[in-house]
Amino acid sequence: MKNWFYLTWMLMAVALCGCSKETEKIEPQLEVTPHNISGTWQLESWHNGVQLAEGAYLYMELIRKDACFKSYDNIESAAPRYRTGQFNIEVDPELGAIIRGMYDYSGGDWNHRYIVTSLTASEMIWVAKDDSTEVSVFVRAEIPSEVLEAVK
Repeated sequence: MKNWFYLTWMLMAVALCGCSKETEKIEPQLEVTPHNISGTWQLESWHNGVQLAEGAYLYMELIRKDACFKSYDNIESAAPRYRTGQFNIEVDPELGAIIRGMYDYSGGDWNHRYIVTSLTASEMIWVAKDDSTEVSVFVRAEIPSEVLEAVK
């Protein structure tokens, strides 16, 4: 009798625990390599969670083959801009993967070097190496045709 009582109690406890917790789907972290970050990303937020102004956008296509990028944005300009350049990933033993970029046509370097603090199949988070309040969240996206047309 005690065994049945104990078994029933255990089954109820397992059932209650299983029902009370929502199952979270946590995407696995990926190693920061040119292969894993290649593709098209959209800036979702920056400066520690500040959303972009309505109508503002930044799309960045990272191309693994040549370690180059294409960016499309209208953040700091009234007109849409298309810029290209090279990117590089280096690994710091203490900080982890750091990405930096240089614009083509004497456009200079990116504003910061960024520590890639998180990379999953669908999201990437960058924190400026020299300014921890500069946090950029990117999500995988397709570049809308109207954005591509606007920079031609």
